[in-house]
This record gives sequence, C-alpha cells and structure tokens, in this order.
Amino acid sequence: MIDFDNRTDYEFNIEKLYEIYNFLTDKDVELILTTDEEIQKLNKEYRNKDKPTDVLSFPLEDFPGMPLGSIVISIDTAKKEAEKFGHSIDDEIKLLFIHGLLHLLGYDHEVDNGEMREKEKEIIEKFNLPQSLIIRS
Repeated sequence: MIDFDNRTDYEFNIEKLYEIYNFLTDKDVELILTTDEEIQKLNKEYRNKDKPTDVLSFPLEDFPGMPLGSIVISIDTAKKEAEKFGHSIDDEIKLLFIHGLLHLLGYDHEVDNGEMREKEKEIIEKFNLPQSLIIRS
C-alpha cells in the first residue's frame, strides 16, 4: 500500500504509481508530495544541505511488518524538471517515486558501481517513461 499525503494543490492520482510499486515491492511506503520550502527544511535537517531538492527517502529499519519508509517529493521541483526535460509532471513524479523507492530498497547511486542506475533504467524502459535523473546525469 502507498500511504499518500498530498500537501500541495497539485491533483495527483496515486493510482498511477501502483503498477510500478507492485513491480518493486509488497511492503508499505509513505509518499509525501510537498513544496520546495518544506523539502528544503528536511534537506537541511537530515542532509545538511540548505537548498530544495527533488526527492528524499527516509528508510525505516527492516523489521517484519514495518513499512519500507517514506518518500518525499517536491512538486515545485518536479514541475521545473518536467518542463526542462519536456515531459509531463506526472511522469516526473513517477521517475522520482522510482528513484526514492529504490533508495528505500537499499540502492545507493552515490556509492554503488552503477547497480541503481541499471535498475532504474530497467524500470523506466519497462514502464515506457522518459529518462530519469540518474540516467540524465
């Protein structure tokens, strides 16, 4: 299940994420859609980076019956990135959700040998999505 908390005025249909979610996990996750202002506060508090970002992941300890964790996406940044790369905001949210969910599943592109990049590429090709952040960079 995806526990969805939309803290913005952007209308997003959470059902658009379930096919991706079901492909990757059967554990619960929380998805928070928020603003640049709120995500900047979280980024500063938890990563010591005083700037907005597109997506943050907060994994929980792997314990039977526990959710994987939380994914926080900035709708403000998602809108900018979607416009910049010429695809829909909903597609950008899907890409950010994939990225965040892979982090919750233990992938880390900052320290791995390209495993997260390859997994992300596989998923976006399977679901016919535009190139993701990790592949764009």
